[in-house]
Amino acid sequence: MKGQALLFISLLSLGSVIGQVSYTIPEEMTKGSFIGNIAQDLGLETKRLTSGKARIYTRDSEEYIELNRERGVLLVKERIDREALCRQTTPCALHFQIILENPMEFYSVTVQITDINDNKPTFEEGEIKFKISESAVIGAKFVLERAVDLDVGINDLKNYELKPTDNFALKLHNNAEGNKNVEMVLQQPLDREKQEQISLVLTAVDGGEPQMSGTMLIVITVLDANDNAPVFTQPTYKATVTENSPKGTVVATVSASDADQGSNGKITYSITNTLDDVRKVFRINRESGDVTLIGNIDFEESRHFQIHVRASDDGGLTDSCKLFVDVQDVNDNIPEISIMSKSNVISEDAKLNTVVTMINIEDKDTGENGKVHCFISENVPFVLKTSTTNFYSLVTDSELDREILSECNITVTCSDEGVPSLSSSVTLTLQISDVNDNAPVFERSSYEAYIVENNTPGFSIFTVKARDADWNQNARVSYILEDSSVNGVPVSSYVSVSADSGVIHAVRSFDYEQIKDFHFRIKAQDGGSPPLSSNVSVKVLIQDQNDNPPQVLYPVQTGGSLVAELVPRSADVGYLVTKVVAVDVDSGQNAWLSYKLQKATDRALFEVGLQNGEIRTIRQVTDKDAVKQRLTVIVEDNGQPSRSATVIVNVAVADSFPEVLSEFTDFTQDKEYNDNLTFYLVLALAVVSFLFITCLVVIISVKIYRWRQSRVTYHSNLPVIPYYPPRYSDTLGTGTLQHVYNYEVCRTTDSRKSDCKFGGVGSQNVLIMDPSSTGTMQRIQSEKSILDEPDSPLEVRPSAYSNNIRFSEQRKPFIS
Repeated sequence: MKGQALLFISLLSLGSVIGQVSYTIPEEMTKGSFIGNIAQDLGLETKRLTSGKARIYTRDSEEYIELNRERGVLLVKERIDREALCRQTTPCALHFQIILENPMEFYSVTVQITDINDNKPTFEEGEIKFKISESAVIGAKFVLERAVDLDVGINDLKNYELKPTDNFALKLHNNAEGNKNVEMVLQQPLDREKQEQISLVLTAVDGGEPQMSGTMLIVITVLDANDNAPVFTQPTYKATVTENSPKGTVVATVSASDADQGSNGKITYSITNTLDDVRKVFRINRESGDVTLIGNIDFEESRHFQIHVRASDDGGLTDSCKLFVDVQDVNDNIPEISIMSKSNVISEDAKLNTVVTMINIEDKDTGENGKVHCFISENVPFVLKTSTTNFYSLVTDSELDREILSECNITVTCSDEGVPSLSSSVTLTLQISDVNDNAPVFERSSYEAYIVENNTPGFSIFTVKARDADWNQNARVSYILEDSSVNGVPVSSYVSVSADSGVIHAVRSFDYEQIKDFHFRIKAQDGGSPPLSSNVSVKVLIQDQNDNPPQVLYPVQTGGSLVAELVPRSADVGYLVTKVVAVDVDSGQNAWLSYKLQKATDRALFEVGLQNGEIRTIRQVTDKDAVKQRLTVIVEDNGQPSRSATVIVNVAVADSFPEVLSEFTDFTQDKEYNDNLTFYLVLALAVVSFLFITCLVVIISVKIYRWRQSRVTYHSNLPVIPYYPPRYSDTLGTGTLQHVYNYEVCRTTDSRKSDCKFGGVGSQNVLIMDPSSTGTMQRIQSEKSILDEPDSPLEVRPSAYSNNIRFSEQRKPFIS
């Protein structure tokens, strides 16, 4: 049977839609029966039910209705027995909610269950017995047990029939609850002598279609006369009992009196309720009339009880009264919290008022005991809002930040207003998912790294480190070397950076003397989408290493000329002979130079200043001192290990130039010989090796050539005439070629003065001699001054420290 649907939809805030739909179906429908098209009635598409994961939420453990998402219809899931579900309550309905997600929505659905005539009227007892005195007056009433029909409405109990009706008639009248009280009224006097026992049949008939009935046998034993019936002191009694009262509690006491005496005046009390569970909860003392508890009283199940009490004497006369018991509520039920729908994960960029969880609250108590207030724990970015009665929504109240709060434990506490107040709580764990909203941050605002020069390529210089507050892929940092140049050269030719670890490696070997420092920038980029990045400046400073020896600037060491410092024999102690000047291209202590005298012709005559390199006399010069003095000065730096350079200083101790000249004639040859000995040995070895290889090649070539010539028919016998070039002369030192050697001497009159004077003896002459030849010395008259000759080999080098003599050799061919 298809139910009729009534649709009520109302819109609320917080982004959730709440609607109400009602259907009416009969009980006992078969499993899978159609109830209604919920999608059509709610105005939803069936795909919305599927995408929203529509489901039925009910507080009961049993589900009678199921939802078919694909068809959008409601079907019967289990057989529905209205009597088992609602008993006598009308109307009988099933209440549940349909929950949808993304976005969260819920709709209230009511399915009303109508009754069918599936239960016949029944009596609790199939037989009832009465003892009635024969003296019973006409019109005497006897209360009969009512029949019970579990159906309601038109299917409920409608009428009673009593057969036979010779002595008794049936009287029905409605009570305040709408039920029919059944009484048997005596119409004809009884005569025990004629009929000691009478059997009657009471039939209860309902109003259903088809009509159903139930019967009860009434057996009447006629007694001797008992003309007074028991009478209650009042027709109705009222009492109050608190729920959860212990068993044995006296609720009320009823009392009846009988004017008869003896056994006819002895009254017994009994409870005649048959429809409800009164006799399972209450018991009456048959003698005293005390009504006590024998079961549990629960206000949430039954708030009122109506107890029918009958007083009867031994003569069979009875009277009845009603006892109304009101149950008082106590705060014995905690609020029940049910999670209708919830999200376990929420993105940290969720908007304000995003619904996270929907909660239903129910407190079975009433009044103040049933009023519930809910709140959540403090210091969480969520708030609990009421969407409708007993329904709450947990929504975002502020911006979320996973880096501050990655997991949120939200405790929802609900308490009623009873005394004492009862409360319950539930904890919701919510994971906040990450979005890429944080750029990598370096540990420092800038970096400085140091590396010693002459490093090997690939050397690890430094490590930069950046951290990303995000999580997982969004926090994975890669390091990138930004494009820039150092002195016009790309920085990538100087350094490289590891993308994963941030380790900076040297690409080349650095030289402190060429570059002392350079700057570049490194970018840290995360793995988010889109990626975020930041950069930092790195300064690399090259540290000096003692890799350069000192270089002597003065005196200059040349192979073609000889410089000698002139010291007069009259020089005093501390006389400044010259100053060794040296530099070291290194820096710091690697460039600190010290001067030491390594070798000297006469160590007792000269000393060298440790710091300034000045060569001074340490005693008075005497005539015994040799004219030719040779000093070897070593210059050392302060590096570890130290490097050094040596310089040879030639000193002439003399007062006149001819003395100097005679002493230094062979000096030049010795110097040249010593300086060039190694070179000549190496050169000779190379020449000999080359000649040997050449001879081998020539001999082999000649052999091959002669072999080929012997195969030729023509053989030439012409003599070989050697050819000499014109003006060829012997060069073996026999003197066929003449060489001119010019020796020019310049001196000053005082070693402490820088001006230069040239001495002249008679006419100005130039001394010409060949130190390496056996020729004779010639004097050549010069018509000009020595200073006026443009090609003069004389080199005047005034010094602030000393006079010097320079010997230069110039070879010219002699033309006759």
